[in-house]
Amino acid sequence: MGAGLVSAQFMHPVKTSRRLPRRPVQMALRLAALLTTVTLLPVVSALERPGVEFKIFQFPADQIPRIDGDPADWSIVPDSYAIGLDQLRESPEGRRPDKKSLDVKVRLGWVKGLDRLFVLYEASDDYWDFADHSRHSDIFELVVDGDLSGGPLVTSRHQNSALVGPEAFFQFHGVHAQNYHIFTPAPERDWAFVWGCQPWIKELPWANAAYRYDFKPGGSGPLVLEFWITPFDYAPYDGPARAVVSKLTENKIIGLSFAVLDYDDSKDPNPQGFWNLSHNSAMAGNADALVAFRLMPLEARFLKPIDAHWSFKVLDMDRRMVAFHDDSIGQVTAWRWDFGDGTASTDQHPIHRYEKAGEYVVNLYIEGPSGKSRWTKVRDVVLR
Repeated sequence: MGAGLVSAQFMHPVKTSRRLPRRPVQMALRLAALLTTVTLLPVVSALERPGVEFKIFQFPADQIPRIDGDPADWSIVPDSYAIGLDQLRESPEGRRPDKKSLDVKVRLGWVKGLDRLFVLYEASDDYWDFADHSRHSDIFELVVDGDLSGGPLVTSRHQNSALVGPEAFFQFHGVHAQNYHIFTPAPERDWAFVWGCQPWIKELPWANAAYRYDFKPGGSGPLVLEFWITPFDYAPYDGPARAVVSKLTENKIIGLSFAVLDYDDSKDPNPQGFWNLSHNSAMAGNADALVAFRLMPLEARFLKPIDAHWSFKVLDMDRRMVAFHDDSIGQVTAWRWDFGDGTASTDQHPIHRYEKAGEYVVNLYIEGPSGKSRWTKVRDVVLR
């Protein structure tokens, strides 16, 4: 299996041909497990390249990449996450790019708690075409569908033929999935144009980009493009006030694909190829033609053997009822909550009623085979 790939076979872990246990209790448990599995698995059958899934590396919160064009921050990303030229095809011909004239490597990352996608694009070209300040330029095109809503995302493919022209553009184009045409490189111009009605998504605080290269138009050599974007479930033309950012969570699958538009002649209006990860040029305007990408959990090397963490939610402010949730990492065998009001609990996920209004310091103490850990929140729990 190629670099950057993981098998998607586990998405179908149960075959209906298997014989269920005869004993009623075992049968009930097996059926419950089956129903749970089917419920939790995302539906990705609409995506291109069925059975293929790429990985998005999770950066630790204290090692977020700095957007400066220096790939050093990405040295912690294993080679298994890299997507190389061997995964790209021209469509519909199926041609492969010639590595002697063009070579690329792409790595993607994310950070738990930040709804951003980080991208490192490293490329080498024998002819960089970017003299013309227009769409005629070497381009790295990226399309993302953060909630797998699927379907057309450009005006020309709108399913309602009665909605045409500017009205269709402003209501529909790029609203539920976004297409970025990123210039490689982009001197004296915006780093990208958004093929949609929402150009604001390429600006801070929704995106940022940086380059590193040392060549002129028509020259050759390596280029580093480092950027991050914010995927949106809904990105309207009139700005972020009504927008809905895609929530990124561990093991979530999103739709994403990219293509390299390689121009080799400033006078030739056509690129030498539309080398794309989907092996389907429809990826540019139809989210059904994207590829499955999984937001990976944090790798074990970044985790402590046991590490206490917790969260809470006020269920009823009038009754001062609070639900506490253990979010600890590692094997835990014992919990002790100190609610800050003189009471405690040994439940893993307790619900506690405070007798008085106040600002409370709450502690969680945990134990396990790997040791002990404690986590405190100072006056986060405030009740009236």
